[in-house]
Amino acid sequence: MLGTVSTYRRVIALTGPLLPCVSFLARLPVAMSQFGSFLLVARTSGSLATAGLVGGALSLGQVLCGPVLGRLADRHGQRPVVLAAAAVNALATAALVAGALTRLDTVPLAVLGALTGVSVPLIGPLARTRSVALAHRAGADEGVKGAVHALEGTLDEVSYVFGPALVGLAALVAHPAFALAGAAGLVAVFGTAFALHPSADATSGSPARPRRGTGRARTPAVVHAVRGSLALQGAMFGACQAGITALTLRLGVPDQAAVVYAAMGVVSAVVGLALGALPARFGLRLRWRVATAAALVLSVPLLFTDALWPLYAVVTVLGAAYAPHLITAFALTERAVEPARLATAMAVAASSLVAGQAVALAVCGRLTERHGPDGAFAVAVGAAALCLLLALVTRVPTARPQPAPPPGGGHRPTPGGAAYAGR
Repeated sequence: MLGTVSTYRRVIALTGPLLPCVSFLARLPVAMSQFGSFLLVARTSGSLATAGLVGGALSLGQVLCGPVLGRLADRHGQRPVVLAAAAVNALATAALVAGALTRLDTVPLAVLGALTGVSVPLIGPLARTRSVALAHRAGADEGVKGAVHALEGTLDEVSYVFGPALVGLAALVAHPAFALAGAAGLVAVFGTAFALHPSADATSGSPARPRRGTGRARTPAVVHAVRGSLALQGAMFGACQAGITALTLRLGVPDQAAVVYAAMGVVSAVVGLALGALPARFGLRLRWRVATAAALVLSVPLLFTDALWPLYAVVTVLGAAYAPHLITAFALTERAVEPARLATAMAVAASSLVAGQAVALAVCGRLTERHGPDGAFAVAVGAAALCLLLALVTRVPTARPQPAPPPGGGHRPTPGGAAYAGR
């Protein structure tokens, strides 16, 4: 326990105490906007189809343009990219609120939803990239780098618990418009604060390299496998959301759905934070396999759950497998790509997660209508099985790839170019 506290103290010494707080508050709007837009449009239009279309446009915009923003951050640095994205996102979110309240037609609302998704400022992936850059610059050991990923993963998990909870509370007490307007304010204030924080200097950007020979470096196979694994975890999230909602509706307690899902998120966050205590000898390949195996084993009981309290128990325990997989997946991404392309890689990884969740929600909504919650839970179990299969068959390199030497043949050291913790 004392060792864990000491490790996280070293992480905070790298980032400063303000950066994790600012980045957490800047992440909340991402977690609030999807659920908030759905509830708001459903309330004002009276149409779940319109609400789903707007929410889908928001997700699609984020999936398609997230990697573009990541690449711009790699090229020009995080500060100008986040400043611009935060400003556009705040305005787009506010416009979506105004459009819903004035009952715009479906197509204009969908366009505003897409613009909101396109401009999401990627605080989670960019905060990871920034914290990793600070750790490399300080010459931190593998234990501290692992704790960096654990802390960032925990902040993501907590934001995805509190974000929808805030939306639900606002909808219950007053109106969903207050939640989405609050999200616009949060991204304007704390997105800007994240961009202006002095730590942004650690990611000042790298000019594009001239293409030679076959051009751009090929993305390692393990990175593609990790992206597939994250998409499958997103599918698990979406399937669990649909299944939990369907089961609580069948039991006549629909308000419990958000509480059940929040319980899973809380446990996931706690386990993710504890992951920073694992010694480096528990390599990334082993962690990936154990996390995906746990997700499969712990998801199977969902197929046999038909009452509220068993649902609480099964879903809460299942949450213990989620954060370790997310944290390990992002750590594998960081170790496999060049530092100059890290923001892009993190953005693509995050977009994979969002894409998997969006597709699963769309598919499982239909399945639950035909087969009840078991249809959605079967998708979750199948996605977990495929995650484990990917972890078992993917070769994880034992060392960070070395970048090509600069023109002139000189040697350029790689920041933090230590061997993989995962073997």
